[in-house]
Amino acid sequence: MRHAPAARTPLAAVLSAVLALTAAACAAGGRTGVRPAAPAPTEPRSPAALTPAEVPPVLTRGQARAALITEEDLGEAWEPTRGAATWRDELLKATAERADCHRLLDVLYTEDLFGTGAPRATTALDDADGGAQLHYRVTSHRAADLDRTLAWLATLPDTCGRFTARAPEGAVRDVRVGALELPGAGEARQGVRVTVDGGDAAFLTVDLAAVRVGDDAVSLTNGTLAEPADDATWTAADTGARHLTEARRLGRAQV
Repeated sequence: MRHAPAARTPLAAVLSAVLALTAAACAAGGRTGVRPAAPAPTEPRSPAALTPAEVPPVLTRGQARAALITEEDLGEAWEPTRGAATWRDELLKATAERADCHRLLDVLYTEDLFGTGAPRATTALDDADGGAQLHYRVTSHRAADLDRTLAWLATLPDTCGRFTARAPEGAVRDVRVGALELPGAGEARQGVRVTVDGGDAAFLTVDLAAVRVGDDAVSLTNGTLAEPADDATWTAADTGARHLTEARRLGRAQV
């Protein structure tokens, strides 16, 4: 006697349910809307992994101010400045055709030799007797970049030994650039003496000098319409380098 096919129905139903579940799982795995697993969080870089340009300067602003020179360093005739000298606009605000010479005039006018943005500290002093004005600043940057600027400064007596500058109102200035002797201070140093013949206006002499100590540098301009006093530039460079060396020593000791 033949059995009824109804006995096979439960097995067929089970198989159909399993196939349906499997198909649903495959479909769900293939959906584009499923969010992938989030990547592992990135660990922050340690100070040792920072590039040289990101490493904070050793000197605090207070230590940089301690590295500045004062009127006591230069002698009795010097005092805190009473304001920018008038010859700055009259004789230094000018242009030149040659790029290096134009850059030199910009540096003399802006005081920004190293182009590193805001300096760490600045000061300005006046010679009440001779009429000179000395601007001084402490800058922090990578030693290689500071040396690159010093090397450029050393080329100026050759590339810009004598050139013509033109003032905004059209007046022509005769400019001469010569080497400037500096004391053997710091790890590297360079200076030039620039004279600007303003004709009837005046005859200006400006010393531009800088000394590097590690990743910091002191730079200065010392300008006068009278006979320049060599000892002021020399003393400022020498004393400033010693002040900076001491400030750096104290800065390392406090780290």
